[in-house]
Parts: sequence; C-alpha cells; structure tokens
Amino acid sequence: MAVPFDAAAVRTLATILADTGLTEIEIEGKDGRIRVARAAPAALAPAAAPAPVAVPVAVPAAAGPPPIAEDLAHHPGAVLSPMVGIAFLAPEPGATPFVAIGQTVAAGQTLLLIEAMKTFNQIKAPKSGTVTRILIASGAPVEYGEPLLILE
Repeated sequence: MAVPFDAAAVRTLATILADTGLTEIEIEGKDGRIRVARAAPAALAPAAAPAPVAVPVAVPAAAGPPPIAEDLAHHPGAVLSPMVGIAFLAPEPGATPFVAIGQTVAAGQTLLLIEAMKTFNQIKAPKSGTVTRILIASGAPVEYGEPLLILE
C-alpha cells in the first residue's frame, strides 16, 4: 500500500525548522500526518583543549540536597503555548509589550503573539490576574505546552 507523500510540505516544514531553530515539527490533517525532525547541533569542542586539572574543594559538612528545578508547566497560573512557533511580546518591533511583570490583566486580554506558518496568533489570558513572571523572550521559538508566563 503506497503512502501519500507531499514533498512540498516536507520542504516547507524543513525550512521552518531551519528558520526557527526547532528540532522537530509535526502537522496533522484529515489526509494524514507529517513529522519532520533533525538532530540537535552538537556542541563544538575546542581543537586544543587543555587537560582538566583536579582541584581540591572544601565541601560543607551540612550540605543539603541539591535544589529541585521548578516545573513551571504544572504551575496553576502557567499560560502554556498552544502551538509551536515564534513568540512576540509586542505587536511590532519597538512597540510597547502587551504585558509587563506586575501588570494586572483581564480574562481574554492579549498577552503575546505566536507566529506559526506566517500567521500571528493572539495568546489571550485564560483568567484575570497579575503577571508575576514572563518566561520567554520576544523572538524566541516556543514548543507546544511550553510555559510562556505565570498569572497569579
């Protein structure tokens, strides 16, 4: 059984990967699903790196457990990305951002934009609250489900 193959769609997705720096993108429609992925670029090691030297370090006697990384995706006030794309905090370059830390927002108010497939999508506040953290930079690529900001 032959699988339908749309070379133009694969090329378009590969271009989006290259332009955004993402490592994987997937689209699904009624006719099927296309997933394009590439390996993340490996960090380049310097050609003549000096050998590491062991240095004795004093360890405090009452060292506690290492700090636990905060999982903001499960924070009750987290606004998660509904799509893969490029996030923009202002409507255009040089303009005032939609929101700032400490600002009170109303439910339905635009928080930021995500550009996906040449379309700017408004990300609106799911509830009223105060913006306590902005977790992304303007122009940064975002993944589906990634926390964008925290509303409390």
